[in-house]
Amino acid sequence: MMPPKGKKQYHCQILPLDMLSSLPENVIDDILLRLPLRDVVRTSILSKKWRYNWCRLPELALDQTLWITKKDLMYFAHKFTKIVTHFMRFHDGPITKFTLFIPYLERSPNIDKLIRFLCRNGIRHLVLRLPIRGNLYELPPSFFTCFELRHLTLQNLLILPPPAFRGFDRLIILELRDVTISSKLLESLISHCLLLEQLVLQISSALSEVIGINGPMLRSFDFTGSMSSICLKSTPLLAKLSLTHREYYVAARKSNIAEFFESFSAIEYLHLNDMSFVAGAGEIPTRLLFNLNCVKHLRISSIFLGCWDEVACALCLIRSFPFLQYMEIKVERDDNDIPAL
Repeated sequence: MMPPKGKKQYHCQILPLDMLSSLPENVIDDILLRLPLRDVVRTSILSKKWRYNWCRLPELALDQTLWITKKDLMYFAHKFTKIVTHFMRFHDGPITKFTLFIPYLERSPNIDKLIRFLCRNGIRHLVLRLPIRGNLYELPPSFFTCFELRHLTLQNLLILPPPAFRGFDRLIILELRDVTISSKLLESLISHCLLLEQLVLQISSALSEVIGINGPMLRSFDFTGSMSSICLKSTPLLAKLSLTHREYYVAARKSNIAEFFESFSAIEYLHLNDMSFVAGAGEIPTRLLFNLNCVKHLRISSIFLGCWDEVACALCLIRSFPFLQYMEIKVERDDNDIPAL
């Protein structure tokens, strides 16, 4: 029978009752990777096919989203141990990225087991951010066998590598924030990461010796700490440099502005939080004897107009950047003490 004239005929498609189970695995994995771990594990009740989907995910995070209520915090250590045990028991397959961020836990032996488990499963991107309170967590020997690492972030840890350790030869990005490590070991660690392209160092205390930064492939360096603690030796490809100076003792060694910048032939982006670390160290020239032709972006977060040396250093740099395209300078001043330029 033909439908009445002018009437449209609609065809209804019967969808399967379990739509979730019919999704391709790559779609399911993409959905799960966008969820917090708490919600990822909860998806196991959606259908039989989803029950163990989380177990094959290559990227996981144990972070503050798992401890969001007062009850969670009361039983923090117990819950952490339970989660880690469950994770190591059921996860199947490689783990390429893992984040551990626990702002409250003081100490747990399960972290050693977790790191050993990650190293055996091909970890490439590892973030370990531990709390400040309590004794610093010392990285276990198994950590220094994670030779597949490409990206490593460590915070509030004690680093004591074994004598035979020679660095991570595949590492591309390294971030060390408030870690405890000797100057000698830190310099050795960086120099043995020959493929390192991005380095972030945040050092809260003055080091006993100067760190020589040797990075033949280094392209970005972000440093926070005492400027007298570092010396850039060989960084021919360095294009982005950010220096946040923090002084922790009075008798600090100042840097000579000409010596400090003479090796930065490839710098394009330069950020300085102040000029005090080069001001007052020898005679400040009107301009450098060499031009830094690659510098296009200059940012100085703080300069005191009442200090002629700081102003002179800034002017010296500006005159030495002939192809500068963008400049941002934040000034601090005392109206009663402004130098005549």
